[in-house]
Amino acid sequence: MQNLCFGRFFMGNQTIYFKRQPRIVATSTVAGTKECQGVIGRYVETALSDDMYGESTYEKAECKMLSKVIDGAIENAGLNRDEVDMIVSGDLLNQIISASFAARDFSVPFLGVYGACSTMAESLAVGAAFVDGGFAKRVVAATGSHFASAERQYRYPLELGCTRPPQSQWTVTAAGASLIAAEGDGVKITSATLGKVVDFGVTDVNNMGAAMAPEDAIITP
Repeated sequence: MQNLCFGRFFMGNQTIYFKRQPRIVATSTVAGTKECQGVIGRYVETALSDDMYGESTYEKAECKMLSKVIDGAIENAGLNRDEVDMIVSGDLLNQIISASFAARDFSVPFLGVYGACSTMAESLAVGAAFVDGGFAKRVVAATGSHFASAERQYRYPLELGCTRPPQSQWTVTAAGASLIAAEGDGVKITSATLGKVVDFGVTDVNNMGAAMAPEDAIITP
């Protein structure tokens, strides 16, 4: 059943259909050494040769990656920083500090989001909603993570030298950004389905994939 609400179509109480269908007009990506060894390496815009990215801490490297892709998406769209209306971004750290510290250099409105593995999809959904509603013309949606900073956050700091079981997940060292615009060439964002919190009772910290599998915020191109 479709309901008209505030000029937008809702399917049930989870899926939003965007009337204006905002476009992803530009993207930018950066990834670490391990991530670029496989097929993904062919498509990454910036492939790192050093996971520290020339910084003294993992967190600073993560922040630098986010700044790189935000600037990259803006540049790839042929725009300047002052032509962007908003940045929507997040990461895996406390108080989303990587996204917050990256955003401070851009002097544009910032919305910080946290969705763990769904953060990029959540950023796209929020950004598309602002553009579709006419509240912004151009929004950068971005996210990033770093394996070593995530290990310190969720398991054990690498400095402790703890043994990693073979089934434990490996958080990606990478960042990505998309520039969403009201018009232009690019993939259309037609709808977004917001996921519900589902707890399957997974307690193994080394099996975070199972814990986060139900978590999603689907963007339909």
